[in-house]
Amino acid sequence: MKVLVAVKRVIDANVKVRVKPDGTGVETANVKMAMNPFCEIAVEEAIRLKEAGKATEIVAVSCGPAQAQETIRTALAMGADRGIHVQTDVELQPLAVAKLLKAVVAKENPQLVILGKQAIDDDCSQTGQMLAGLLDWPQATFASKIVAQDGKLEVTREVDSGLETVRVNLPAIVTTDLRLNEPRYASLPNIMKAKKKPIEPLTPEALGVDVAPRLKTLKVIEPQKRKSGVKVKSVAELVDKLRNEAKVI
Repeated sequence: MKVLVAVKRVIDANVKVRVKPDGTGVETANVKMAMNPFCEIAVEEAIRLKEAGKATEIVAVSCGPAQAQETIRTALAMGADRGIHVQTDVELQPLAVAKLLKAVVAKENPQLVILGKQAIDDDCSQTGQMLAGLLDWPQATFASKIVAQDGKLEVTREVDSGLETVRVNLPAIVTTDLRLNEPRYASLPNIMKAKKKPIEPLTPEALGVDVAPRLKTLKVIEPQKRKSGVKVKSVAELVDKLRNEAKVI
């Protein structure tokens, strides 16, 4: 089966995010960028499916500015076969990305689409579910284990009460959780080979997709600093502070 993996370029997880002085967003100029950690897990799972003989081709797709090609090259160095770059400088929101991926799916006809469960920049956790809705495909979200067999996937997913195992028919959408696997590091030979792997350029206009933002960010602010705690001498004092100062009871 052909596997399509969506990857996103985000601020490196080890970098402290800083809000712009005017509050219009976060500072990205001269900031180290990297592949979204959950997308790395998605790429790794696709590679493992191929190594197990369940997948025949892995296509990495990213939507965004020209620099997103770096993220695709990372996926290619990890083991993806080729890439697709939908280039646009418009700020993409989850619905726009889902529509772009739907158009790419129609073009590529994969049997499985794997996405990270969320991106660490906006934390929306919406794209996979929206894509499944647009395609009318079954979905298995927050996957911590995937077993492919007989044209079906058995997916163990993490839910509030513990673990849930579902079986979905292919084609399907899967979003990956943190404990699904440990992504590999790309070796130097594979990084060199990735430079020769093809990346197909596309645009939203060529795919017939309107990516105009539907939501407007009014203001971005840093979280308030936590106040230092205090010790109380008795339960009565604790209850008094919760009732009269914190006003939570």
